[in-house]
Amino acid sequence: MPVSVIFFPEKRRSPKWISGVLFCAVLTVVLAGMLLTLREIDHRQDLSVIRMEQFRVLPPGEYLKPILLGYQNIAADVLWLRMIQVLGERKVSAQDYEWLYHALDVITTLDPQYTYAYQIGGIVLAELAHRVDLSDQILQKGVAHNPTYWYLPFYLGFNHFFHLQDYPAAAEYMARASQLPGHPAFVPPLAARLYAQAGSPETALDFLEIMWRETKDERVKESLQGRMKEVLIERDIRLLEEGVANYMEHFGKRPGSLSDLVNRGVLVALPQEPFGGVYNFDARMGVITSSTHPERLRVYRPR
Repeated sequence: MPVSVIFFPEKRRSPKWISGVLFCAVLTVVLAGMLLTLREIDHRQDLSVIRMEQFRVLPPGEYLKPILLGYQNIAADVLWLRMIQVLGERKVSAQDYEWLYHALDVITTLDPQYTYAYQIGGIVLAELAHRVDLSDQILQKGVAHNPTYWYLPFYLGFNHFFHLQDYPAAAEYMARASQLPGHPAFVPPLAARLYAQAGSPETALDFLEIMWRETKDERVKESLQGRMKEVLIERDIRLLEEGVANYMEHFGKRPGSLSDLVNRGVLVALPQEPFGGVYNFDARMGVITSSTHPERLRVYRPR
């Protein structure tokens, strides 16, 4: 879309109200241009799909910045609110999240200190979109522009711990977060635990609980709650496997069922499956599974 450039005479200042009008006009033209570009989209499509497509044709932040006449922070706010609205309108498939990264990149180029956009964007890209690579990119961009904001290396530490299983890198990011101003008291102990107990479900639960507590976005909180339940399943299965091993050590054979662990005093009680299902035990193979999540979390699968 061609953009007209207006040149003012040298040493001539326009009143503030003229600058404000120009900003509104330019922003309107930019956003209207996005809509006009989409007129070719089939009108039978869902309106939320069309709104999502608007972000695909959003010009890069480097192109928008010069024509916003110093109002780029306000434009970043407008785009952020629009993006959140689109996210809440429909369930977005994993491949559709490319537009989200592009929108976040534009927003944070217009306002590099928009720390909340980095924070929530990093979680959404990793947890909802399953695009840890894009999550790392937006978080790294945030760290470069906001080196004293402890949340950003904290979330990078979680990505490397939980999704990438790069425990040394996770510990380094967490150690960096623990040295930044404003970090909560629980961050340094968690950093120390990462060096010693990187693969434990309890460490993952600590990470997830902190992330859940620190975010205000309800959709993100719901996703993190689901992830915590998945980790609880892994923790419970490990407990039951340990119980089966102790049973075999004492009685020389596998139990016929998990209830035998309680009946014979190996465990005080069986754990409750967090999704409302049950834990199944294949006595012949010695394998314990969840009825709701038969596949164990890859990050914790025993080697």
